[in-house]
Order: sequence, then C-alpha cells, then structure tokens
Amino acid sequence: MIKKLYFPAFIAAAILQLYIPVKMITGKEKVLKYGNEYKFKTAPVDPNDPFRGKFIQLRFDRDITNFRTDKHWRNGEKIYVLLEKNTGGFAKIKSVSKKQYPDNTDFVKAEVAYTVFDKQIVIKYPFDKFFTEETKAPEIEKIYNSNNFNGEKPSYALVAVKNGDAVLKDLIINGISVKKIITQKNNN
Repeated sequence: MIKKLYFPAFIAAAILQLYIPVKMITGKEKVLKYGNEYKFKTAPVDPNDPFRGKFIQLRFDRDITNFRTDKHWRNGEKIYVLLEKNTGGFAKIKSVSKKQYPDNTDFVKAEVAYTVFDKQIVIKYPFDKFFTEETKAPEIEKIYNSNNFNGEKPSYALVAVKNGDAVLKDLIINGISVKKIITQKNNN
C-alpha cells in the first residue's frame, strides 16, 4: 500500500518543482511584455559577486532614490513607490506608501535603505544590478566611463513596471543600448 503512494507523491513533487520556476519566469515575462517602461538615471559601477558572477551595480540619481515624507520610516521597511515621468521622460517619485497601490497604477515594491535626517528616506530598488557575461562587464564599465565625461545623453536603466513588479530591461549609455554597444565592439 505504501509503495502505491510513492509514485503519486513523486509526480506531485516533480510538478511542484517545475511549477514554481515557470510561475516566476512567466510573471517577469508579463511585466516585460505588458508593463510600462520607466527610465531611471544611473551611474554604473563594476563589482563582482563570487556566487552570481559579474554585474554592473547601478546607482540611481538622487531624484529617484531620495524622498521627503511626513511619516516616520524604519530601515529595511517594505514600501511601495508610486512612479510618474518627469518632463524629460525619466522616472520620478510621485509618492511612497506602506500600503500597496491599486493594480492599474505604476508602482514598484522597494525598501527603505536608510533614513536621512528626520523625514527623508533613501530607497533601495530591487533592480539595482545589471548582470552580464564575465568578460563583458569590464568593457561596459570602460565604455560608460569614457562616455560619462563627454556623453551628451545621460545613462539610464530601462525598467518595465506592472502591478508592483519591476524588471530591468536594458542599460542605456549615451543613448545606446549596452547590448548593442557590446555587439559593435565584438564586430570591430
């Protein structure tokens, strides 16, 4: 009798192991396909994580990370950031709340990195790392640094936002996609 239960239990475990990653992937794909795009001004840095590989650490402009509020916040507290676009088309914080906004609004789940003075918070977004191949991260950093001083257009992260979820789509340096820059460098 017990042997008869092993096979259905095995099948259930296998289905569950497949269901969880598929659910996570399809959720992010929906954000990429149907989410609204926001541009977050940034300045990348090239750190290394021995467990996750090379990535570009994104440091966002103060306009999108610092927010004055009349409420008191704790470091590490989960928050919801309601976004809008400024006149230049870049992301701007409209408001911050401890409660989730309605699904038809563009908001991001984030956390309070730390508080500054009395009622100003610094926000940590979940999309602050742009992962790339190990050999390409130093090249991206060089390209960024050379364009940062003479670039006419700001660097920014292109992020898709839908119902609180956010997915980093691309990193744009001097108006050109990092993916395109690397392809051009490899072809030369």
